[in-house]
Amino acid sequence: MNLQWTCPVPCIRTRRVAHKRLDSDDQPPAKCARLSAEAGEAQGLLGSSPGSPVSPVANPLPATHVGPSRIGPFLILPLADRESVHSAMNTDTGEELLCKVFDMGAYQEKIRPYGVLPPHRNVASIRDIILGERKAYVFLDKDFGDMHTYIKSCRRLDEERACGLFLQVARAVAHCHQAGVVLGDLKLRKFVFADERRTHVRLETLEDCRILEDPGNDAMSDTHGCPAYVSPEILSSSAPYSGKMADMWSLGVMLYTMLVGRYPFHDPDPATLFSKIRRGQCCLPEGLSPKAKCLLQSLLRKEPSERLTIAELLAHPWFRQPAPSQEVVLAEQEVSSGEQTVPSFDIEEDDDLFC
Repeated sequence: MNLQWTCPVPCIRTRRVAHKRLDSDDQPPAKCARLSAEAGEAQGLLGSSPGSPVSPVANPLPATHVGPSRIGPFLILPLADRESVHSAMNTDTGEELLCKVFDMGAYQEKIRPYGVLPPHRNVASIRDIILGERKAYVFLDKDFGDMHTYIKSCRRLDEERACGLFLQVARAVAHCHQAGVVLGDLKLRKFVFADERRTHVRLETLEDCRILEDPGNDAMSDTHGCPAYVSPEILSSSAPYSGKMADMWSLGVMLYTMLVGRYPFHDPDPATLFSKIRRGQCCLPEGLSPKAKCLLQSLLRKEPSERLTIAELLAHPWFRQPAPSQEVVLAEQEVSSGEQTVPSFDIEEDDDLFC
């Protein structure tokens, strides 16, 4: 099968990523017995350099195929715990990456925020794109697991560790807000580790972001998001709300979860959960430092206008912790630069409530 190059989509401005086109998505994929347990265990894998030569390709996988397949120079394998996400390996270079699969009719809008945002060390960038008849295959850098899973395994983080990671999260959100991008469905699971030591954090998922037509007007009415992170104003009124201030509430939920090991508002019954969020009152454990409590209280405020902005968050004294550990310093030097509509109550399991 021949592979055709297409011109870069205009929205990809941070890096000239050429779109390679496949002839068809209809025929069965080429299976590869070499990718089995190893590929299934990967959390995400690297990609070919844009513009690198590629060999003839087998056809992309149909929706029912669950084994490894060849897409251009890549072998890809679905990740069981991440919908429409595959691990991938470039058979020419041996590099590994993450592959996200989108419908052709929607992929340009889905990846548009990646092009709007200038490069930033705490925000993912696209490595390669291959287009089929029905699907678009978007390749990003390999990751080493998401923060939600990490916090769950650790139970909670001490303040020094949480400070180093949350500062990177805040910088990613600041970068987005400054570029006129509102995250919307902001949560721990959208941040992944870029290194095996889990010291470098990167915002990976931008598909649900909102690009502001007027950077000075962030009024939004969308209520799509994860219940555990939703802000009171989204639940309490049908009127437009500030998207940036809703992001700040979600940051408060993230930080609370990192420090305490549970969500600030938690109940197995969705209606009770939303009632707690509307009241905006949560308990701060005694073990937290005064600065940490101050920061949490400044983010988890019921009134959006009373919350810290992202610039004020970055200036908060809690970030002026003692000198970071050597591994965090090294990580800084090494790097160069489910879902539901709120307030729908259609939830099956308590754990599913918290995405």
